[in-house]
Amino acid sequence: MDTREHHEIVVGVDPARDWRLPLAWAVDESWRRRLGLRLVVAVPPEHDAQRVDGTPGGSAPRQAAEQTLTAAVAWCRERRPEVEPVADVSEGYPTQAIGRLSENARMIVLGSRHLSRTSEFLSAGSLVVPITAQAKCPVVVVGDAEHITQQPPYLVVGIDGSESSKAALAVAFEEAGPRGAELRAVSVWHPPLFVLQEEEAAVRAQRRLLSETTAGWSQNYPDVKVTHEVPTGHPVEELAAAAEHALAVVVGRRGRGGYTGMRLGSVVHGLLHRAHCPVITVPVV
Repeated sequence: MDTREHHEIVVGVDPARDWRLPLAWAVDESWRRRLGLRLVVAVPPEHDAQRVDGTPGGSAPRQAAEQTLTAAVAWCRERRPEVEPVADVSEGYPTQAIGRLSENARMIVLGSRHLSRTSEFLSAGSLVVPITAQAKCPVVVVGDAEHITQQPPYLVVGIDGSESSKAALAVAFEEAGPRGAELRAVSVWHPPLFVLQEEEAAVRAQRRLLSETTAGWSQNYPDVKVTHEVPTGHPVEELAAAAEHALAVVVGRRGRGGYTGMRLGSVVHGLLHRAHCPVITVPVV
């Protein structure tokens, strides 16, 4: 049995883009939770690489990957000397290579360029949608730095009573505890076009759901202050607004997902493009 199983954070490093923002989040998380840290650059198979300046196919991309990882490891050690990162050049396309690592990782960390939804689908280099849709572990998408402008610090978790949102709640408590952060549990009531149920009764039902869902976890994490919020509106907009100054927003992912990400879910997909804090997506395992 691999002793690294579920004890590593895996961060995808892209030699073509600035990797410092997602790597900063990953190395701090590794230090905070005493988890291993694995830096990965995926290099396409040699027969698919073009010859560059007369070098054999695959040599130039691999050299670039190794140089990037060397710089990234040094950057990690400067930021958190206690963390000993492991660097891997993985042969294969990034989506498949990093996706495979999710089977044994504690979490995957990726950067985001905040592409539009259409651009995200059409961009050949985009990993966010397909990996988030397929990963077997939580995926953290870091588009902007953690917000530290509001005190006390807090995280937001979306709750709707599903098994995936219960899984998200577990991760949210795990993240809030070591940070000394509060946790805002949010259940958005989205009124249907034709509604017979009174809003007041619906909100009471949502608050009851929040109390029942968070009760056991609050006993396990007595130092984490939990608040319950039931805003009315669209889930993406309300969760993004609640997380405007959050350290992260945590949501569950329903379904097994597909390569294109079409089954990723409208709320998760919307938050990936709307939220300015890191978005943590949690599958049901």
